[in-house]
Amino acid sequence: MKPWVRMLRGLALVCVVLGGTALGSAALCVFAARTAAAQTVSSIVVEGNRRVEADTIRSYFRAGPGGRLDAAAIDDGLKALYATGLFQDIRLNQAGGRLVVSVVEAPVINRVAFEGNKRVKDDQLTAEVQSKPRGTLSRPMVQSDVQRIVDVYQHSGRFDVRVEPKIIELPNNRVDLVFEITEGQKTAVRQIAFVGNRTFGNTRLKDVVKTTESGLFSFLKSTDIYDADRVEADRDLLRRFYLSKGFADVQVVSAVSEYDPARKGFVITFTIEEGDLYHFGAVDILSNVRDVDAASLRAVLRARAGAVYNVEAVEKTSENMTIEMSKRGYAFAQVRPRGDRDPATHLINVTFVVDEGARAYIERINIRGNSRTRDYVIRREFEIAEGDAYNKVLVDRAERRLKGLGYFKNVKLSNEPGSAPDRVVINVEVEEQPTGEFSVSGGYSTAQGWLAEVSVGERNLLGQGQYAKAAATIGQYSRGFSVSYAEPYFLGYRLNAGIDLFAQQNLKSPYQSYGSETYGTGFRLGSALREDLALQLRYNIYHQKITVDPRLLDCDFSASNPPTIPGDFTSPPINFPACESNGEVSSAIKQTLLRGPVWVSQVGYSLTYNALDNIRNPSSGLLMELKQDFAGVGGDVDFLKTSGEARYYYNLFGDVVAVGRAQAGNVTPWGGQSVRIFDSYFGGPWLVRGFAPNGFGPRDLTVGTTHDNVGGKNFWGASVEVQSPIPNLPKDIGLKAAAFADVGNVWTYGGPKTFSPPIFPNTLCGRGGDPTNCTGPAESMTPRSSVGVGLIWDSPFGPLRIDYAIALTKEKYDVTQAFRFGGGTKF
Repeated sequence: MKPWVRMLRGLALVCVVLGGTALGSAALCVFAARTAAAQTVSSIVVEGNRRVEADTIRSYFRAGPGGRLDAAAIDDGLKALYATGLFQDIRLNQAGGRLVVSVVEAPVINRVAFEGNKRVKDDQLTAEVQSKPRGTLSRPMVQSDVQRIVDVYQHSGRFDVRVEPKIIELPNNRVDLVFEITEGQKTAVRQIAFVGNRTFGNTRLKDVVKTTESGLFSFLKSTDIYDADRVEADRDLLRRFYLSKGFADVQVVSAVSEYDPARKGFVITFTIEEGDLYHFGAVDILSNVRDVDAASLRAVLRARAGAVYNVEAVEKTSENMTIEMSKRGYAFAQVRPRGDRDPATHLINVTFVVDEGARAYIERINIRGNSRTRDYVIRREFEIAEGDAYNKVLVDRAERRLKGLGYFKNVKLSNEPGSAPDRVVINVEVEEQPTGEFSVSGGYSTAQGWLAEVSVGERNLLGQGQYAKAAATIGQYSRGFSVSYAEPYFLGYRLNAGIDLFAQQNLKSPYQSYGSETYGTGFRLGSALREDLALQLRYNIYHQKITVDPRLLDCDFSASNPPTIPGDFTSPPINFPACESNGEVSSAIKQTLLRGPVWVSQVGYSLTYNALDNIRNPSSGLLMELKQDFAGVGGDVDFLKTSGEARYYYNLFGDVVAVGRAQAGNVTPWGGQSVRIFDSYFGGPWLVRGFAPNGFGPRDLTVGTTHDNVGGKNFWGASVEVQSPIPNLPKDIGLKAAAFADVGNVWTYGGPKTFSPPIFPNTLCGRGGDPTNCTGPAESMTPRSSVGVGLIWDSPFGPLRIDYAIALTKEKYDVTQAFRFGGGTKF
């Protein structure tokens, strides 16, 4: 053999040993192989193989005609063998007419283990890494797995994580692959800043984004942990917020996340270019569909000329118009909003263009990732099915509905071409999240004293989308339990049907001298008439009775003077301590007791209009509700009860919000009955703050009685409140200050007025405390009013509020209460 041939052949061997890992060495190998291997090969000999068959290795080297194995064939075979991942090393040697392939097989992974991982479970990491037991060990793949594990931890907010792979050799060319993990601490978000926001304050914008700042109660939440994906989503939330407030030119220029070593956390800065405020100009409809008059579609318009520009109103109009066209038989209709912006007048003229659209049909809807939730629970959120005309607006609506279910951590819808040009495949990818809840709640209020609740609930029962909850409560003045079940798609329709079982016991308290026991069941059926309008029908039947301490029924004052007001003492003292300090209960209460337990059977409905911008923390919008209940569908009690309430939120400036509230109600008996004390209205802090529970309204002032509030048939109330964050306090504390003014009244006693009690004839008398005036309880048409201030804390333990109010107008027999506190918690 010539020396230069031996030299080139040796060079080829060196290249093979290097494995072609670098571009330069690979090129050199090819060059050497082309020169040294262009000769006939009579056989291929395989050495060093244990698990892989020799014929399998030979099959990668394909000789040409006459057994000629050229450089290209050797090069391709070598690359293909390395690509299998089965070998750590491959060497080629050519002796005479033989090609000797010497291999060192890659070890087999016996097991893959993780050490040091406390915050992330083994199952989650196993699903991420590509190295698997019984597979071959690949060092590049191991390094890739290290990065995958790091990514998992960084997504959970742990940026200090360190991962070191350990390879433990075992007999028979086997290894254990162990990833040693040092998790480190979670990397918190220390500050969220905004640059360029002139119209909305930092506090208001922090309510828009999902990322929160780390604070005192960070251990109760996870949104204060840095997540790059969440920050990117927050950019879109900010943009959508500004577009809904009239800023059509808004740009969220950047979201910069910088790690601050001194504070051991991230500072996130959103840079915003607000632009100018725009209003709607002309709002028109252009129909290019034959037989569809544009004027007939104006009823579904949500955008109004002169109103502040709102991209959500534009989108909602497009959605409503598409659905309306579909109902009229135009399944392929497309609605495109076209905006004509006038920077000089700050008006946007919007034209909704309706076209027939290209025909496309849904070939298939693929659902992936739902390990627990049934397929049909996801499919029923689509208003279109396989075989129907494809409609992007309805697909987008289905995506929003799926996200709103609360069953999934992530929801993503995508399209891909079907088997034909007019066919579309919709892919639905979801990530399940826990939907069960076990909670222990506790709280205290001036009205109910201390209260504790234990409840267990499931929002997605057995993966079928049903809701179930059982709860038990015990408190200072009440105790009870309830069981609820709801099916959101009753009989296959979008009807929320539910059933409730309940039992409640209320005890005598400082605000009333009687208690009650109630148990029963209820049925409800609700439906969304529109996105902002909901109707609920209900039927309740329950058993109810009043309970009174026997010592307060017949007090013998023959040897003493009765107390003039509750809390005073008889003189001289009498035998029953309760009577000595309070007197006996009002005859209205006695009459309810004499009537005995009753069954109440009632039907009713609620109509709710909700146009709030945020359910949890509204700053603008309107909420209205009308309720009516009709008792007398069987049972022992007959009445019609009607009430209504409206709340309006208005953003005054920055983060300062004004809230206006109005409410009224009436109960009317029928069938010759009077109004029971249970069905009456009682004035208190729910209507006018500054008054105690049952603090105003018709009251029995008969000397020697407990002076109970006996309730009225009518009530009305109104209030104005201004809420503002407290300056220089971090947003995460969730503390707001409030100033308010309330006015309202409860009037017209509707209970029985003729009695024969054992001590005083006609005891339900005493207007102004005069026992000789026996026309009824003391009541007044004078509105009660108050002004006050409060603190509102949206705490991790639940909403807490404390108010201080001063009653401005009141009657002398009213009971005031300046301080009011209420709240609760879940842990």
